[in-house]
Amino acid sequence: MTAVLNVEGLVKRFGGFTAVNHVSFQMEQGEILGLIGPNGSGKSTIFNLLSGTLKPTAGSIRFRGHEIAGHSPHSIINGGIGRTFQIPRPFRRLSIFDNVALAGFYGQGRHSRSAAFEAAERALGLVGLPTDRHAMVDGLGAAGLKKLELAKALATGPQLLLADESLGGLDEHEMDQAADMLRAIRKELGITIIWVEHIMGVLMRVVDRVMVLDHGEKIAEGLPAEVAGDPRVIEVYLGTDATAVHAAATAARG
Repeated sequence: MTAVLNVEGLVKRFGGFTAVNHVSFQMEQGEILGLIGPNGSGKSTIFNLLSGTLKPTAGSIRFRGHEIAGHSPHSIINGGIGRTFQIPRPFRRLSIFDNVALAGFYGQGRHSRSAAFEAAERALGLVGLPTDRHAMVDGLGAAGLKKLELAKALATGPQLLLADESLGGLDEHEMDQAADMLRAIRKELGITIIWVEHIMGVLMRVVDRVMVLDHGEKIAEGLPAEVAGDPRVIEVYLGTDATAVHAAATAARG
């Protein structure tokens, strides 16, 4: 496999508070990495650093051999890193199709409306949403809005997808569908995915590798079954989500 992303010594401070503290990791082409940790552990901050929303205090982020730390969100998304958000915020006055086409046009710096439309049609097909240009966002439930958020990110043509809590608000059946969709997208497009998720039992069945954060520091990294059984990981989740850790370990072993 070929390295796509190399993060070295990443630090982000807000005044006297250190949100990310010397985190390093590497991503291989076509890999799905699960990024987990309690609330406030630094997961969203790392996504914001990778996508250009925040500038790092220190450290290096190299994507496909090029340093991108501190680059603007526009240049990063044009360079091939797409992102979903925890809370979908579509343009509700636009159709489903136009929401995705707009993301495609912006994301890859396309100068052709037809190219953006083609990207939108492909992305909507991948997530199972209608390509009817008159279907409106208001008809979508929680699962549909999550699919729309994913379609918007895919329309930008990412080589690396940052998927932020794609299962939030979904029922058990919808969670399984969303997890299967991420696997299918990886297989279809060959893209690399970093997936932040609190629903550990589902995540552990999908990802190739897991990285765990706590108070801004990496405390564990490895295969799902190994990480789910790590005493340090269990200690972090005890009293908050110990049941989820146990379920995740069982799922990973299965």
